[in-house]
Amino acid sequence: MIVFDLSCENGHQFEGWFASSEDFEDQRERSLVTCPTCASNKVSKALMAPAVQGKGNARTLIKQEPPSMMSAELPPEVTKAMDALAKAQAKALEASEWVGDKFADTSRAMHYGDKDETTIHGKATPKEAQDLHDEGITVTPLPFPIIPPDDLN
Repeated sequence: MIVFDLSCENGHQFEGWFASSEDFEDQRERSLVTCPTCASNKVSKALMAPAVQGKGNARTLIKQEPPSMMSAELPPEVTKAMDALAKAQAKALEASEWVGDKFADTSRAMHYGDKDETTIHGKATPKEAQDLHDEGITVTPLPFPIIPPDDLN
C-alpha cells in the first residue's frame, strides 16, 4: 500500500491509500477518487512537505494512523518497513523548521543567497515544486504526511 496526499480542483487536501501509483491513476481516470469535502472527482496528487538540506530547530509530528478507508491488513514486513520509514522521517524532521505555505519562497531565498541555508519543510503546490525543480532547487517530497505545528493539540 502507498499513501498519497491528494488535492481536488477546489483546493481541499486529503489522503488516499492505494495498492500502487498505477492503481491511483486507474481509479482517478475512472472517477472513483473523490474529494470527501466537496465530492469533486478532479483530484491530483499533492506534494508533501519537501525539505532542503541545512540546519534548523523546529519539530513536527508525523501522522501515523491509517485512514478509515484502509480495509485490509498489511503484511507484517510491510508494516515493519513503513514503521521504520516513518521513524526515519521523524528523526530527519527533528532538525527541520516548518515554514508552511512559504516553502517555495523560503527555498528560493536560500538557494539564491538571500537567506541563510537551513533544513526546512512545508507546503508547496505541484506547480511551485516544478518551478523550484526547473530553477535547479532540490526539493524532496516526504513519504508520510505531517501535521503542521499549528494543527497540533
